[in-house]
Amino acid sequence: MRLRLALFLLLAAPGLAGAQDKGTLNPKPLPPIANPDAPDVAAKDLFGRARDAAPLEARSLGFYSRGCLAGGAALPVDGPAWQVMRLSRNRNWGHPALIDFLERFAKKVPSAVGWPGILVGDLSQPRGGPMLTGHASHQIGLDADIWLTPMPERSLNRAEREEMSATNVVRADWLDIDERRWTPEHLEVIKLAAKERRVQRIFVNAAIKKAICRDASGDRSWLSKVRPMYGHNYHFHIRLACPSGDASCADQEPPSTGEGCDASLDYWFSDAVLHPKPRPPGKPKPPMTLAQLPSECRMVLKAK
Repeated sequence: MRLRLALFLLLAAPGLAGAQDKGTLNPKPLPPIANPDAPDVAAKDLFGRARDAAPLEARSLGFYSRGCLAGGAALPVDGPAWQVMRLSRNRNWGHPALIDFLERFAKKVPSAVGWPGILVGDLSQPRGGPMLTGHASHQIGLDADIWLTPMPERSLNRAEREEMSATNVVRADWLDIDERRWTPEHLEVIKLAAKERRVQRIFVNAAIKKAICRDASGDRSWLSKVRPMYGHNYHFHIRLACPSGDASCADQEPPSTGEGCDASLDYWFSDAVLHPKPRPPGKPKPPMTLAQLPSECRMVLKAK
């Protein structure tokens, strides 16, 4: 149980509301850092100011929650079966393997699921790394958030992309899905992603995992990839395995075998999880610095 709580703090806590947080129509550039080489400067302040990719060979450097991205590519904001949301965040970047995956995956959605396409939330920053707001992971260009809202059959305007909310498909008591909003198509789009060979994990709210365990039929082997995680009631999170041959990328351990629909799922509906006791105030943990990331991340930041 403590391990799961630690994983929550590492991967999920800062990004629980990310899918519905509004963007802005008029993003303002961040002021320059007086001494960016100072050892105590937060890595998120450095990577959060990068506006374009590092012109280097494409590599995912480090781990999903402690690393950076070289040679990133941008997902086009409009495609035949996808639209990127929250453009002001400039987080539609990823390893070329992720961009290729998303474009191929999105094109399968209309025929396999029945949605016109997908709405894409945060991927990574242009050079990856820790983010100023939101996620603890998404640092090496292999994570992507897909909204639990089908793409409409028209192009969303800029204001809609910044201000509309994703769909919350979980009940207010967190014990199950909201039957007014959850549809068979939600199950199908998650299943479609989970069955992709390159996908290592998919994170969803525990109530969504419960619904999938209850409703999935036929081949259920893909259920092992679908993992319950705090939040994730507005979107599901796709995580790709490290690209083949990329020794600089630290893969996550493969998910445990089995469907994950047994008593282990009950933990997520315990009172301690659903109604945690407030933490006593304490000294905030200092932010991650560049020295705590792989050494190559310094080169990624400075590459021109």
